[in-house]
Order: sequence, then C-alpha cells, then structure tokens
Amino acid sequence: MAKVSALLSLLFLLFSSISGRTLVMANVQKSWCVAKPSSDQATLLANIDFACSQVDCRVMQKGCPCFSPDNLMSHASIAMNLYYQAKGRNQWNCDFRGSGLIVITNPSYADCIYE
Repeated sequence: MAKVSALLSLLFLLFSSISGRTLVMANVQKSWCVAKPSSDQATLLANIDFACSQVDCRVMQKGCPCFSPDNLMSHASIAMNLYYQAKGRNQWNCDFRGSGLIVITNPSYADCIYE
C-alpha cells in the first residue's frame, strides 16, 4: 500500500509540474515586428537589406506568398518580422533605428503568414 501511495504522490507531482508549465506557456503573448507607417523609403530599404542579410527572405520573392502587395512598407515589415522572430523576439531586435513597431495583433494576410 505504501508503494501505491508513493507512486500516486509522484504522479500527482509530475502532473502538477506539467500543468504548471503549460499554464505559464499559455500566458506568453505572441508578438510581431512591423515597420512604422511613418518610416521613409530609404529607411525601409535599409531595413530590408539588413534583415535579409541575416535571415532567409525568399517568402517575399515574386511568386511567393508574401510578394503581394509589392511595396516597401509590406516587404520591410515582412523582413523585419523574419529577423525579429529569428533573433528571439527581443524588443531590441525590432528597433531598426527607431523604425520598428512591436504589435500583438497578427499581421498575416491571405497566404502570407507571419510566423
């Protein structure tokens, strides 16, 4: 009987531990990095060049899901978010010299899924 009681106690602790971790993980809010609407074209181009030198930006190429709309604001936001996600979603990974904005609303559209 003592073995059964000890086993049940261990199972309870294990379940409590797993449940506690799940609860903590559920409270983590997802975030994305996008370009500030006030950013100028030179800044957006620089952000695309920098981010795409660090991460794979193929998703923005013609014929890929995030090519359209084909404009600097959209492409910069995609590139900046790819960089932000790859580098660990730290606030400083979305700074881009003050032209990045962290959002908590998923900016995905159509087939262009922001990870």
